[in-house]
Amino acid sequence: MAFSSDYNLVTKLLDQTEEFQKIIISGEIFPSSNFTNLTPYLEKAKLEGAFLDEEDFHEIKGALLTLKSCISFFQKNAEIYPVLSQLLGLLLELDLGLLKTIDVIIDEKGKMRSNASKELQLIRAQIIYEEGRLRKVMDRIFKEARAKGLTPEDASMTIRAGRLVIPVAAENKRKLRGFIHDESATGQTVFMEPEEALDINNEIRDLEYMERREIIKILTALTDRLRPAIPALRKATNFLGLIDFIRAKAKFAQKTESSKPEIIKERILAWTKARHPLLELALKSQGKKITPLDIKLGGHERLLVISGPNAGGKSVTLKTVALLQYMLQTGLLIPVHPDSKSSLFDHFFIDIGDEQNLENDLSTYSSHLLNMKHFTQFANRKTILFIDEFGTGTEPQFGGAIAESILLSLNKLGAFGVITTHYGNLKQIANKNQGLVNGAMRYDVNRLEPLYQLEIGKPGSSFALEIASKIGISKEILDYAKANIGEEREEIKPEKTAVKDPEIVVIGGKIAEGDWVRLKDNGAIAEVLRLKNNEAEISIGELKSNVKISRLEKISNTQVKKEVKAIALRTGYNTNEKMMDFSYNLDLRGKRGEEILPLIQTFIDEGHMLGVKDLRIVHGKGDGILRDITRNLLKHMNQVKKVEDEHADRGGAGVTLVTLK
Repeated sequence: MAFSSDYNLVTKLLDQTEEFQKIIISGEIFPSSNFTNLTPYLEKAKLEGAFLDEEDFHEIKGALLTLKSCISFFQKNAEIYPVLSQLLGLLLELDLGLLKTIDVIIDEKGKMRSNASKELQLIRAQIIYEEGRLRKVMDRIFKEARAKGLTPEDASMTIRAGRLVIPVAAENKRKLRGFIHDESATGQTVFMEPEEALDINNEIRDLEYMERREIIKILTALTDRLRPAIPALRKATNFLGLIDFIRAKAKFAQKTESSKPEIIKERILAWTKARHPLLELALKSQGKKITPLDIKLGGHERLLVISGPNAGGKSVTLKTVALLQYMLQTGLLIPVHPDSKSSLFDHFFIDIGDEQNLENDLSTYSSHLLNMKHFTQFANRKTILFIDEFGTGTEPQFGGAIAESILLSLNKLGAFGVITTHYGNLKQIANKNQGLVNGAMRYDVNRLEPLYQLEIGKPGSSFALEIASKIGISKEILDYAKANIGEEREEIKPEKTAVKDPEIVVIGGKIAEGDWVRLKDNGAIAEVLRLKNNEAEISIGELKSNVKISRLEKISNTQVKKEVKAIALRTGYNTNEKMMDFSYNLDLRGKRGEEILPLIQTFIDEGHMLGVKDLRIVHGKGDGILRDITRNLLKHMNQVKKVEDEHADRGGAGVTLVTLK
């Protein structure tokens, strides 16, 4: 399976898989066994004078039976499965008469038939006769020996060295004329072949040698008969492997509910209800559903710049598009609605993954820049590219500027693709330049929950200030942060991608467990989990916190529950998807003070909810400002059990290790 941009080849591969998927759905009987790789047997048989053994021919016979069934199936259904039927061209030279020849000689158990030759038939008949005569002689001698008390009590005849023998007590061995083949472990019993049976046994051995010579003679002749058919059998092996592979692809397509989108030569990517197949399978095993993705790129909107909060689904969206496009161009059906459309690209560029490492900071960013160098040198109108967290890994003012320049260059080259970012300048560039388009991952600020829904045409927000406010960061800190955001960040005003707050009705009264409340100082809506003295444990979306009851006011449950239910239907929090995005390391280097507060809060909360015990926050040493802010925030978080410096060899005071409760 290889990536291809050849329209005819990819279309053929997709059609083959789609047709086999129809065979599976129809329930029609299709061969399911003996898809054997015949190559080892053919290599052995091609040498003059060599011969295949009975087991080898049994395998070849099974494969020929499968080939015969396949030929019959596709000849009968050529109009229903025209693309698969074309594969019969590989079998045009195959002579199924070979199957009949082998079947005459090799039976269903892989043994040579007695009537494979007249000589073999006579030899085996003589062996049967001599074995019967031997049994009679041995039975008579054994009864006589037992009557004389020569054998141990309860002893019976057995076989040693391939010959029938009689167990005789060691002290009586000279009382029976014959040949000793073995003795017991204790030496108290010897196993003897009576003299009278010796000649018969020797005759049987001679007959067995004759049988083996005749079998080899027949196998050699059969191998000679097969040798001219080796080229045709090689093609038949390719056919079997290809059909088996197509069936595997069809089974996977059926399991992932995949289909074939319309493949058009115009450059477009218009998918409806696209799903990441592996993520969907994982969710199904948990009884959960995935949030489908709708995406359309083409014309004047080729490069999608996705922004939004951390863990909001940006990377999953990018990886979904990248994986499905790659699957498509390797001939796999993809989990999208059948009405979806797609085109093929010559080049597939990827820069995904984060190798953040304190000791390797420059080389990490340099590796990304090397990828960008390759992209800008070789990208063109037939390129699709995917860049995750564009520009990160260095100081924001430099990383953002370089990323902006690279983005404009890629756009000028006419490339297609999906890019994720946090940089505001890239959102502005996407908003102003034809060929680029903004995308946002929707987020429910009130519930502090990502919705995993992509909106194209709108830039996203990290909702840092909103989240900081909801989790209780002081107004003084927030005001300072707002004052330092800068006019350039206000230049582009994104349309709201967050869900509007529900209408809240304050009803007052005594607060009880299970009630919905609003925090008086910041308006956050929460559910009361439990009460203890004058404090309440509340749940704000995915976050839990303990607050004074005096800070809460009871609100009407009705409207809030409707909103919560609607959010649950749209999203559904699932641990599996969170774990796909979650990293045990949080790198704050290059961030500003007001940026790191919500990042740390989200990082700790995510880790706590996912059951992670040990986390690592990289802030660097410098003047120690980021370290102090980080330590101060962690000190006041209930989920944190212990905070300490990393080992000196792995960053020392530049890294904070966090142990969660």
